[in-house]
Order: sequence, then C-alpha cells, then structure tokens
Amino acid sequence: MGHVLLLCSAAKLGVDIHQYNRDKTERPITNIGTMAQHSLTELDAVLMVARRGKFRAAAVELGVSTTALSNAIGKLEQALGVRLFNRTTRSVSLTEAGQRFVDQVAPAVREIHEAMEAARSQQAAPSGTLRINAFPTAAREIFASLILPFQRLHPQVHIDIVTEGRLVDIVAGGFDLGVRSADRVPADMIAVPLGGARRNVVVGSPSYLQARGTPKVPQDLAAHACLRVRLPNGAIHRWPFEKDGQVIHVDVDGGLTLDEASLARTAALASVGLILAMESDVREDIEARRLVTVLDDWTPTLPPLSIYYPSRRNPTAAFKAFIDFVRRQGGSTGGG
Repeated sequence: MGHVLLLCSAAKLGVDIHQYNRDKTERPITNIGTMAQHSLTELDAVLMVARRGKFRAAAVELGVSTTALSNAIGKLEQALGVRLFNRTTRSVSLTEAGQRFVDQVAPAVREIHEAMEAARSQQAAPSGTLRINAFPTAAREIFASLILPFQRLHPQVHIDIVTEGRLVDIVAGGFDLGVRSADRVPADMIAVPLGGARRNVVVGSPSYLQARGTPKVPQDLAAHACLRVRLPNGAIHRWPFEKDGQVIHVDVDGGLTLDEASLARTAALASVGLILAMESDVREDIEARRLVTVLDDWTPTLPPLSIYYPSRRNPTAAFKAFIDFVRRQGGSTGGG
C-alpha cells in the first residue's frame, strides 16, 4: 500500500518519478518501476540522514545499525543511478541531485505516514510514537507532570523526547510537538499553555553562604565563585536580573564552566559556588534547605511554557489523546 500511496502522492505533488530512473549519462534504467519497488524504509532512511547530517545519529533515531542504514541508502542510490550524499570521514551532505530528491519526495513520504497513522488511529487504544522536541529545562518541567502520567494511561504510546538548546523547525525535524517558552512559539503553530510564570533563582549551599557571605545586589557577585553556563552557540550566559525597571546582565566568574544543569546543581550542593538555575530544577533542594536562594528581589519571572504543533488534517489517536490530556491538566506543570 505504501508504494501505491507514494506514487500517487508524488504525482499529485508534481514529482517526476521517472526522472530518477536514469543513470549519470541520462540513459533510462531498464527497471522503470524502481521507486515503487523500494520500501518506504529506504526513503525514511534518506530523509533522516538528510535531517541529522550524520549516519550514526540517523541510525540511532531510526533504531537500526549504521551499516544497515548505509546499505539501504546505497541500494537506493544504485537503483536511482545517482549519488544522493557526499560522504567523508567527518561529514555527510546532500548532493545537488540528493537535495532535489529530498525536496520533492519528503512531502509525499509525510503524506504516506499521515495516512498510515490515520488508519492506525481507528484502533480502540492509542498507539504508535509521539516525537517531542523541547529545550532541556522545559523537558524536565513537563516530564513528571505530563509525560509519565500520560504514559501510565496509554502504555502503548511510545514517547520520543529530543532536547535541544536551539529553536528548531519541528515540521522539518520530523517532530509531532514542541515545547518552548510561550514567547518563542512560531506564529503559524497551534499553542497550548502549560502552567504559569516561571523564574530563575540564584542558589548556594548554607555552608558556602556562611563562609562567603550573602550577596545583596547583583554587583556583589563579583566577590563570589559562580558557576558559568555555556549556551548552545558557545557563548557564556550572562546572568539576568531586574528590579523596579532596572535590568542588569552580569558576567559572573568562577572556576567551573558547564552546559548541563544537573552538573551545576551537584556543584552547588558540594558548596563549590553559586549557580543560576530554573526554580523547578532546585525546588526540592530549597524546600529541604540543602540550597538557599539569594537575590530573590532581583530575579524576574519568565514567560510560561507552551506545547505547540502544526495544524494536522489526520491526527493520530495517540496525538489526540496527548493533546486532550494536556488540556485536561489545566496547565499544571512543574513550573512555579
């Protein structure tokens, strides 16, 4: 059924299937039905490698070995008579022919998957996979309050969460949903609010504060050991503060630079220094007095989270069940 759908979708979208049934000298390949004879899996493989830029990353995401993935793409390239990827020991990139192929075939493959998922949605119990993209802090905030309870209700739904610090195009990335700050949701997406306002906090251990003192204003941080945070673009995060309309960004200094929040928390608990953290990440430590907040009157609130997605003509049962579950929760996430 997938082959028929691919050919029909490709024709509707203006994809000239036969243009790929030629070798590099433009001679027709004798097997005119090449595209129809190759599986949807091989097309998924090409699209995933194009999306991830690496065979290993694509193989992990597809749940196959790198060798199997490379062989599948090699067979398709041989059948098409064109090279789809330029391969080096360090990188993989689309050839010009490969880029044209991906641009034309991707919409058709997406339609096939939507049709298959629509058919599966007729099942009594939601099943299949939901792919969610979120920045790490957002993923942690919704994990206990939304993801785990939903999966307990619908154990046949597999949830695949990918965390990234950069804002990605969830459609191009093959994701069903994204989770971001409400102010960073693309205008063409449907957004569902999650919880209320959130905030960063500056925290340190009681023993550290006893030894080094408590900062009263952001400028006092110059006399403290602070854990610096590296952003996804490589820049060092400047700690933001705000009070009575006055906005200050502080370049903190200290002996450690990190890019993972759990490591920063561990360092703070070990009395290494002060950290800037999402309140939700250290709430239990604050309540247990393992960590103490400072500069509370200078830490501004942040926009709430939203889960967002593109308009879908044939949402799957799993997708509908998840969105309904999110709406029923009434925005009760781990945020403050």
